[in-house]
Amino acid sequence: MRFPSELLRCCWFLAGPTASGKSEVAVELAERIQTQFGSAAEIVSLDSMTLYRRMNIGTAKPSAQQLARVPHHLFDILEPSQDFSVAEYLTAAEQCCREIVAREHIPLFVGGTGLYLRSLLRGVFAGPPANEAIRTRLEAAVERDGKESLFARLQQVDPPTAARLHPNDVRRVIRAIEVSEITGQPMSTQHQEEPLPVSERSRHVYWLEPPRDWLYRRINDRTTAMLAAGWLDEVQSLLNEPLPLGLTASQALGYHELIEHRQGRLTLEDAVTQIQTRTRQFAKRQHTWFRNLEECFAVPITGLEDAAGIAELVLKAAATS
Repeated sequence: MRFPSELLRCCWFLAGPTASGKSEVAVELAERIQTQFGSAAEIVSLDSMTLYRRMNIGTAKPSAQQLARVPHHLFDILEPSQDFSVAEYLTAAEQCCREIVAREHIPLFVGGTGLYLRSLLRGVFAGPPANEAIRTRLEAAVERDGKESLFARLQQVDPPTAARLHPNDVRRVIRAIEVSEITGQPMSTQHQEEPLPVSERSRHVYWLEPPRDWLYRRINDRTTAMLAAGWLDEVQSLLNEPLPLGLTASQALGYHELIEHRQGRLTLEDAVTQIQTRTRQFAKRQHTWFRNLEECFAVPITGLEDAAGIAELVLKAAATS
């Protein structure tokens, strides 16, 4: 399944690790695109968790002021009980982009989900249809033996896929094992989409590359700020809803740990430590995703620039791409 190349060539992309300031930069960049290129830009989420309603603080969604300055799309489109495949995301993104392009505007994808970015740029391996018997068996194994045991199994059958997933990402771990069982081959040997020819690519795919130490301090400070803003109350409200959180939403960075705390399995101090550690590990994997996509142009930042300054750096990169 591929994102149409005629749409891809119309799009801009701004990726980067979590806590690198993408939301603020995106608004500044969108306004400058309109000034410099004469077409308004509209922001499209490139984040698998901002899709969910009522998960606002922990996913660092754009502020009301940012939403008022530039149109935003594919935010708050799912209930937390729903799961959402990469193929479904591509379908939603295509429809959204067609509407933006029909207005003669520019779609600006913004976010940090590397799998979404790769799938937009190169397509996605759809794989065989779901096998409910296998999934039920694997889900039962998680309940019985824990997610670490399931992840260890994936490491045995498909080490490359295990290397890019986190043990808490139970839904994708199950899918990888399921594909391996159905096809008799690891998903990694089948999921090897190559870059499109240069003539079919977007010319504007950028990712923010901040200093590691600066980013890690930002992650630690942002975790504290989110808790002060009421993140725990947000998690409790989600737990109080009539339908339980789906596998995707319940494994979101920070939400998983705070759910464990609310349910008495972690102290708050341990939950915070785990959130900060897991988020730093995630940021490291994001660096790897973006660095390994040849379509992506790195925009190094020092941590001293403001959002407007970083937007100017992206435009300078655009002038040479």
